Amino acid sequence: MSELAYGTYILAWPALTLGVLVVICGAVIKDAIQARKSDSDVV
Repeated sequence: MSELAYGTYILAWPALTLGVLVVICGAVIKDAIQARKSDSDVV
């Protein structure tokens, strides 16, 4: 495996993890806002 491919593979995981974290946090915030508007709990 070349150094460029190995480096790209290693650097891609933090970017993918950050993307998943942003999606999850966005969904939680959206649910919290909807719960606040409908006067109910998130959980």
